[in-house]
Amino acid sequence: MIESLFTSRYTYVLFAILLVIGLYIVVASSNLVKKVIGLNLFQTAIFLFFISTAYVEGGSSPIIPKEAFAGQGYASPLPQVIVLTAIVVGIALTAVALALIVRIYDEYGTLDEETLREVRADD
Repeated sequence: MIESLFTSRYTYVLFAILLVIGLYIVVASSNLVKKVIGLNLFQTAIFLFFISTAYVEGGSSPIIPKEAFAGQGYASPLPQVIVLTAIVVGIALTAVALALIVRIYDEYGTLDEETLREVRADD
């Protein structure tokens, strides 16, 4: 049972592992850069999930020739388009987050979340 899961659905197992690792880094780390790295891992897991669910066994590209028959499977290009858009948005969000982290470090001299809370409480 478990062996067949790892051999046939290994992308889903990898998805779950990346998702848990990314979520753990976001929750457990107090360093802001590590939190951004955890969010990127989490995001990568979601991309892998979308691509894995879009896979069609024996499917072909959605360009349908005239001689196609009704039972032939075609892969939808929509999940790939969504993932490409999400990658672009993710890169932009990562750049903005890192720019904010640089500004926070310039202003407060630390990237530790607890230290930032203490400094903000004193102000």
